[in-house]
Amino acid sequence: MTDQKNLELLRGRINRIDDQLLELINERVRTAVEIGAGKASRGETVYRPEREAEIFGRLLERNQGPVSDEGVRNIFTEIVSCARSAEGPIRVAALGPRGTFSEQAVHKVFGRQITLVEAGSIKEVFRLTEVGDAQFGVVPVENSSEGGVNATLDLLVDTPLQVCNEVELRVKHCLLSGGHQDTPREVAGHEQALAQCRNWLLSHYPEVALNPKASTAQAAQVAAENPGIMAVASAEAASVYGLEIIASDIADVPGNTTRFQVLAKSSPPRTGRDKTSLVAASSDDSGSLLQLLQPLAEARISMTRIESRPTRSGLWKYLFFIDLEGHADDPQVRQALADIDEASAFLRILGSYPRAS
Repeated sequence: MTDQKNLELLRGRINRIDDQLLELINERVRTAVEIGAGKASRGETVYRPEREAEIFGRLLERNQGPVSDEGVRNIFTEIVSCARSAEGPIRVAALGPRGTFSEQAVHKVFGRQITLVEAGSIKEVFRLTEVGDAQFGVVPVENSSEGGVNATLDLLVDTPLQVCNEVELRVKHCLLSGGHQDTPREVAGHEQALAQCRNWLLSHYPEVALNPKASTAQAAQVAAENPGIMAVASAEAASVYGLEIIASDIADVPGNTTRFQVLAKSSPPRTGRDKTSLVAASSDDSGSLLQLLQPLAEARISMTRIESRPTRSGLWKYLFFIDLEGHADDPQVRQALADIDEASAFLRILGSYPRAS
């Protein structure tokens, strides 16, 4: 058999496989529409993070390659997104404009078959979600090198929203330019992005002023309009705004990652592989922080994060943001939370949700 004949046979096989895939995907979407009708009759939301966590967990467990686990997740994220959009429209608020890392986080969770509602600030993401202009909001909560995102932490204290999911995003900051100047007049970027690249920028542009913006994408917009300004933003932002990438992956700490939380009106049921977020304030009594954390130690519940923030009510008073393993409906977690409530001056359960894989 000639090479050309063999190639034609292989291409024919691929065409038949593609036809089968298309038929199966459409069948999956039709089945999802039937499920969506049942959800609507029961007043349930279209997006079910606990069910999607189950789907991805099962698929990744069964995956034997050669497609990587990341490839499987990317492919099925879009298939699930198509099926979900056929059940009903999804509106998700995130920090805009186009090209932000928040937008990337949204697509990693929800896929692209959604309506993205661009917000001018993290506070606006909360507001849009609270009033119902968006069903969900996606906000950065923690960075691997800079710690908690203060704007998000402060807003989580008072919002009626709950955390319903989380996603971790590998953040690769780039230095972008719309001009050809070796030394810019200033470098623009979100304050977190500038902080994450502080040493690199100081080493390469020690005399250049750093100008914080509301988002990395807004910084890219400014750079596109001003040849004397460079921006710290994503490669996607460079594509969106027609900028040149001067340097890639310039964060000071390798593997720079940001964790985002998904906000909604309620948290999902338990999956067996969950995380619970809470914020608490200890009393002024001696040993009060130990009393606050003691119930977790006694129940052998692991904390995955604890971070303090000053309260706005008094000098040298602090709130503690805590993530722990388990769901608030797990018996041992429920009892530990009740004990923490008794020992604390303030407690708010921010939500229970599937742990990021």
